[in-house]
Amino acid sequence: MLDKIRNEKQYAQVMVLIENFIQKATDGGGFSTLSETEANELQRLTRLAEAYEDNNLKIMPLPVNISAVVENKIKEMGITQAALAEMLGLGTSKLSQILNGKREPDVAFLKALHSKLGISGDFLIEKA
Repeated sequence: MLDKIRNEKQYAQVMVLIENFIQKATDGGGFSTLSETEANELQRLTRLAEAYEDNNLKIMPLPVNISAVVENKIKEMGITQAALAEMLGLGTSKLSQILNGKREPDVAFLKALHSKLGISGDFLIEKA
């Protein structure tokens, strides 16, 4: 029984096992469909993977700013920047300039992000 992940190969193998348990749960109607033994093994493997990631993977945090959040929303919604501009009641060039840092977001833009995309007003005020 593996007690510690020591290299990338072992990590990849553990991740495959975790994915298999997740797929089984998804196909079966939820994690409650896993047996107690399977649930315990999934929990153990998850702890091993987390420990390996914490100690070995140097993940750079993503910058969290208004442009990054809006770009993520565009991808999430599967729309174009032009469609978002129309949805927000803005010109496409204004939206592009704001997202590229060439123009500061104004109050109307921030209000539209909050009301149309559901982005937290606190976040918008903090990052504007």
